[in-house]
Amino acid sequence: MSKLYHGSCICGAIKYETPIDFSKGTGKCNCTICGKLRYWGIKVTPPSAFKLLTSWDDISDYNMNTDKVHNYFCKKCGTHAFHGGDVPEVGGEFVTVNIACLDDVDDEEKAAFTVRYADGKANNWWNEPKVTKHL
Repeated sequence: MSKLYHGSCICGAIKYETPIDFSKGTGKCNCTICGKLRYWGIKVTPPSAFKLLTSWDDISDYNMNTDKVHNYFCKKCGTHAFHGGDVPEVGGEFVTVNIACLDDVDDEEKAAFTVRYADGKANNWWNEPKVTKHL
């Protein structure tokens, strides 16, 4: 069941609200971006339910090898508060929010979330990587 959550970056320049259903699980990936950022995300369903509460002027975008995925981050503090894009191979349009940026989720709740691991480093997104403990 979806509930409305609020998120922000470290400095507060990026703020958003979105419904999230944590029963669908969360995700961690070992790709170059997620692995180095330690990004832990959850998909917003539908993506149109994501509501940015601040200006896009405070947000920058990093695209690695594709214009299909947008790795949005704060221009002031560098926090990756959410990512998004449109990748037909994995279901089309998507928005994921960084669980670490959710302001109204406590550590006990986070510890109970189900995590699915993806092997993005080997471009094998549908399978779990051999090692996940570091993620």
